[in-house]
Amino acid sequence: MSRLHSIQASTSEIAEHFGVETVPELEAPSEIVEGLHGLVVMANGGRRLLKSMTWGFPRHTHESQLRGETPQRLGLVANLTNPMWDKLVVDPRYRCLIVLTHFGNPDGEEGSKTRTWFSVKGQPIMAWAGFCRNTPEFGPVYAGMTMTANAAIPPTNDRMPVLLDPHEYDLWLEGSIRDVIRFQHREPFAADRMTVDRTEDRWRSGAAPSKPAPQLALL
Repeated sequence: MSRLHSIQASTSEIAEHFGVETVPELEAPSEIVEGLHGLVVMANGGRRLLKSMTWGFPRHTHESQLRGETPQRLGLVANLTNPMWDKLVVDPRYRCLIVLTHFGNPDGEEGSKTRTWFSVKGQPIMAWAGFCRNTPEFGPVYAGMTMTANAAIPPTNDRMPVLLDPHEYDLWLEGSIRDVIRFQHREPFAADRMTVDRTEDRWRSGAAPSKPAPQLALL
């Protein structure tokens, strides 16, 4: 699972999609890598809030602590039993919906890799199952849960984000740890639901994906 996603939508479109009543003055970034700001939706007192946070929890290693170095970033949650996550994931207070319209993987030969973007047909604004927390090192941060990829993603990667349908948003934000485990180990979105956009843009170019079609009405 690569560490790149993008938002090709306005904050007002995002707020409408997620049922956020108050639209904050935030920028919807088109290039999000670990350490940069992205957007997440949180639940608080029955209301949904749109927040800006940096992608990646602080990850301390024994060596970095001995040297007094700044911790590394870890933005992907693959193993829920890892001590870094095991206590966090059981508490719904630390759940969030990561806002994205595309996620990207490097494609092609080593040394000349390009950007291939993935999105969901008929769902221009997507939600990635995420966790968030306020940390002493980096302030508010988030990370996204990953799962085995569907057939549309390889050979660029064998992992993908745990994507949610709109009717699943409340269950992710408020469900039990059993629901979290079930989301990670269920079948991924079907390959025929995905749009695959193979570009000629170099992997480190910073080039954004094409803006998706207008948001379809949600049932």
